[in-house]
Amino acid sequence: MIDKTVRSVAEAMAGIKDGSTVLIAGFAQVGEPRALIDGLIETGARDLTVVHNTAGRGREGVARLIGEGRVRKILCSFARSRGSVLFEEVYARGGIELEILPQGTMAERMRAAAAGVPAFYTPTAAGTKLAEGKETRVINGRECILEYALPGDVALVEAWRADRWGNLVYRDAGRNFNPVMAAAAQLTIVQTQHLAELGRASMSIGSCTSNAATRPSKSNSGKIE
Repeated sequence: MIDKTVRSVAEAMAGIKDGSTVLIAGFAQVGEPRALIDGLIETGARDLTVVHNTAGRGREGVARLIGEGRVRKILCSFARSRGSVLFEEVYARGGIELEILPQGTMAERMRAAAAGVPAFYTPTAAGTKLAEGKETRVINGRECILEYALPGDVALVEAWRADRWGNLVYRDAGRNFNPVMAAAAQLTIVQTQHLAELGRASMSIGSCTSNAATRPSKSNSGKIE
């Protein structure tokens, strides 16, 4: 019987190693797998490359991971935002490498990885500092830059509903980066709000992952059952 659920966050995190590229979903904390991020911190993994919409806020989650010196490089769209104190401190002392990506480009680079497309041209960011050092080509009269696929070793995502086979459904704004990150990683670890019986997780608005699923407790405390 196929059953990809696990009993704890620690068990789900077993495949994360030092030096991994970790895709972390979420947009303005919506669809952000907070329990899994805490679990990643607890693993002690270091020298990580993290792909996330921001460089974290406050002193929890991605921000804490950066503050503890566990992230070698972060790729994000918004490095500085309200409350990004820890990132700014670490970056100011040269403790982290930063790559800024337009949101659409970041999403498309991961989608390309999922589809087996090694690279693509886009006009986004052409002629700006973000294009410095990148190959350019004029296509239909528009300058475009070459962007490479962005695969992950691991993706941490949140689903609204999942079943034991790893079929996922994302709800409303929670669809943000979750589906594309789930598809772009070698290992996808899922925090789900609801665990459904097999066949009850409608796939009309979701995607399918081939990896583990976990389930938050009904108290919504972030604990994993």
